[in-house]
Amino acid sequence: MRDLFTSLKKPGLGAALAMLFGLLSLGEPAQAANPLELNFWLSGPRYDGRVAECERALGTITHQFWEKESTFWNSGLQITAYGQVHETAFRPWQSDNIPRRYCSAEAMLSDGKVRAVHYSIIEDGGFAGYDQGVEWCVVGLDRNWAFSPNCRAARP
Repeated sequence: MRDLFTSLKKPGLGAALAMLFGLLSLGEPAQAANPLELNFWLSGPRYDGRVAECERALGTITHQFWEKESTFWNSGLQITAYGQVHETAFRPWQSDNIPRRYCSAEAMLSDGKVRAVHYSIIEDGGFAGYDQGVEWCVVGLDRNWAFSPNCRAARP
């Protein structure tokens, strides 16, 4: 600290700092944005509410389930068939939210067990907001507890 004050006593460095602070204090005061700078024409996302039917997501769920089980859990489980596919809700909340179609089905797994699958199809929910996305959960196989308990968070 002592070295800092002794170095400021030198005429060149002290004068340079004084000039720098003087220039910074002479800047213009802040002003409010003019109407063109207010993002006047950006009104936000516009959703059409066109979300695919429940059956259209089953291929995606089958592929993603196989990929998750084989890659992360070292399991040979696969979904072999679906039954009782039905919609449980469509846009269950306010209309300003992202449109979702909630569905449920029964899935036959390669181990011979039938398990419930709860999933939602989300408008603009795909990679980088392009296309529709699918979030799903197989009851009893939510091993990382992402939708626990019993896939309740995957339902409306």
